[in-house]
Amino acid sequence: MLKIAVDAMGGDFAPTSEVSGAVEAAHDFGIGVILVGRTEDIEAEMRRHYGRSRPGRASNVELVDAREVIAMDDPVATSVRRKRNSSIRVAAKLVHDGSADALVSAGNTGAVMMTSKLVVGTLSNVDRPALAAVMPTVSGQGTVILDVGANAECKPLHLYQFAVMGSLFSNVILGVANPRVGLLSIGEEEVKGNDLTKEAFKLLKKSPLNFIGNVEGRDMYTGEADVIICDGFTGNVALKVSEGLIETVMRMLKEELQASLQTKAGAFLSKPAFERFKQRLDYAEYGGAPLLGINGVTVICHGRSNSRAIRNAIRVARDFCQGNINSRIEAEIGARAAATR
Repeated sequence: MLKIAVDAMGGDFAPTSEVSGAVEAAHDFGIGVILVGRTEDIEAEMRRHYGRSRPGRASNVELVDAREVIAMDDPVATSVRRKRNSSIRVAAKLVHDGSADALVSAGNTGAVMMTSKLVVGTLSNVDRPALAAVMPTVSGQGTVILDVGANAECKPLHLYQFAVMGSLFSNVILGVANPRVGLLSIGEEEVKGNDLTKEAFKLLKKSPLNFIGNVEGRDMYTGEADVIICDGFTGNVALKVSEGLIETVMRMLKEELQASLQTKAGAFLSKPAFERFKQRLDYAEYGGAPLLGINGVTVICHGRSNSRAIRNAIRVARDFCQGNINSRIEAEIGARAAATR
């Protein structure tokens, strides 16, 4: 049975969201879930989740004890090195040892990335793992953007590898047959951009990928590209701006709808449409961001993840494993490297 290790102590609402989401995923998807953390805290939450009518837990939900927790504000390098019994590290070791097929965590993003790279390791043909996020679009399909934070500085070859990994993720997880790949720049013309984007453009243009050229920031939401490639510094800024914009729009919309009796009545009549609109923008629908390029599967969730987000992150991890994405990444990047020798 496929098994997903869940860092039960990461996230703002741990272990409540993690336990609830993991139990739901184990039931809905028919997979094994390993909850990693302080067992007494997890068991207490399990009792609250199941209630008196259903004591205990399902046979496909396991517990593994980890006494230490890496907090959101802990310094990454120091905490990863010193807290060797942290829930993040123990969960990562389960993946490394083959006891689990994937890791899901809503904990300290930097610590999850560093631990995954150190403990799980990277794929042989991948120079830099990249963090991928799915952005909502008007088409409803979703655009994969990477890197969104794993690599502040990149080389053109790294961006090419991100494109390969992003295309496979879009194909397997989002079901896009031939993903269109765009390179994030300051203009659509080939001559626009800095040295990094200009050199990366040349590599992508010669590749077998469905490269459509440069795209701009506004194209992140139009659905013009299925995959958008950039360095981690640019991608993280774009992601945080997007999150802030969505929250601001939702807050302003709510305020305006509550401003008068007339708008309240209109809001009541339009409630189903507003619920669908909110769902399309909700990060919980996509679960989390996979760290592509490691020798295993790691899905990193938002710190504020609720149980639905955790459940969906586990679904993404399951699909990633079943789609055999890592083998395909190694094969495609390896073939490209061999062709350029």
